[in-house]
Amino acid sequence: MILSSFFRAIFEYDFMLYALIAGIIVGVLAPIIGSVVVIRRLSFIADTLSHFSLAGVCFGVFLSRLITVKGFDPSIMGIIFSIGGTFLIEKLRGFYKNYKELSMPIVMSFGVALSGLFINLSNNIDAKFTTSLLFGSIYSVSATNLIIIIVIAIFIFIVIFTSYKKIVTLCFDETYAAVSGINIKSLQLLLTIIIALVISLFMDIIGVLLIASLMILPVAAAILIGDSFLNTIITAIIFSEFSLLTGFVISYSANLTTGPIIILINILILAIVMSISKVKSKSHKTKDI
Repeated sequence: MILSSFFRAIFEYDFMLYALIAGIIVGVLAPIIGSVVVIRRLSFIADTLSHFSLAGVCFGVFLSRLITVKGFDPSIMGIIFSIGGTFLIEKLRGFYKNYKELSMPIVMSFGVALSGLFINLSNNIDAKFTTSLLFGSIYSVSATNLIIIIVIAIFIFIVIFTSYKKIVTLCFDETYAAVSGINIKSLQLLLTIIIALVISLFMDIIGVLLIASLMILPVAAAILIGDSFLNTIITAIIFSEFSLLTGFVISYSANLTTGPIIILINILILAIVMSISKVKSKSHKTKDI
């Protein structure tokens, strides 16, 4: 009954169709980039760039109050700020050569401060809009948002497909990558920009506070099952799509915010996989005895 009304709504309302397409795309992108983030031990960068991207969206809202531009979408400023944040992180990493990890909390603090400032400067900002930014609402994806998501997704897929071997080499053996003639600095910057683009896509769907979770949790579960990098990515995509689509249906039928539901489903999947892995580990130990 719930599923039939859900699928009926998809064909009746454009915003439902936009949300479904966006969710499917993000469900593929999140674990692919998340796998790189986990292997490279860059989990904190997702939180950092998401908060800096939030500053961009808030600045976009502030600008829209000052200047009326037809068709202007504040999320475009989120993309610009997110990419700008990657260059700022790289600059700070170069400045703090012995304490490179300091770059991320500095940029995150800057982003949070800017967000608060622009929210205060934007008079009468909608509380629902703020909640949507923080926790996500997949139903808020507009036709413009969807076009941006598709264009960026195509670009990211092309980069990953053409540079897959280089990315894998960099992830697992940076020294060998350097010896092989791979331009590590350029590839690292490119990967960071891709992470920034993916994060900017997640803003409307999952919310700023939960972006890192969607990238990391499916990979955290898949890494316990997958016996190779590729298998881990494929398994993570399956988990990600399941959580997104299930969360989509539950949030629609129960009238709940999508972001937290999707993340809770991912947590449940992770708990189940961890339990199965623990049982298997115990059975192997018993056989060895």
